[in-house]
Amino acid sequence: MSLQSYKDKSPLVHESAYIHESAVIVGDVEIAEDASIWPLVAARGDVNYMRVGKRSNIQDGTVLHLTRASASNPEGYPLIIGDDVTVGHKAMLHGCRLGNRILVGMGAIIMDNVIVEDDVIIGGGALVPPNKTLESGYLYVGSPVKQARPLSDEERAFLKVSADNYVRLKDEYLNEVKPVL
Repeated sequence: MSLQSYKDKSPLVHESAYIHESAVIVGDVEIAEDASIWPLVAARGDVNYMRVGKRSNIQDGTVLHLTRASASNPEGYPLIIGDDVTVGHKAMLHGCRLGNRILVGMGAIIMDNVIVEDDVIIGGGALVPPNKTLESGYLYVGSPVKQARPLSDEERAFLKVSADNYVRLKDEYLNEVKPVL
């Protein structure tokens, strides 16, 4: 793995987290317990800060970034990912806030100042434009994203199951993956 400091800010990674060796984590990034960062993830905490919550997983090829402070936006937009969040392959998250128990589908793009409340599924390939709030308890799909329908009880339960599955997988990787010489 590549952990790099930037302007005296270094990534903080909980000892139980897993980061694949091909991932690049730069600057003011905190990765909480039992979180996992998979192959080819780029997480750049250079112009603001980034937090990845407990038991959250960021899957292969995902790009995580944030928005710098400016005269018109004095705080900028950090990237905050809550607990038990599954971010599918090749997603892009930029300066947004995700609550807890969320599934971000493969290839989804979530832009600046978006707030995703708890218990949400965002479909694969969805585009969430800036400044939008996704209300808790719904499936969102499309480009631009639209609220499709309420989540079923089974879908709500799956959000935690998905996170739990990735905690088990990262534990297997920590214990079983060995370099091939």
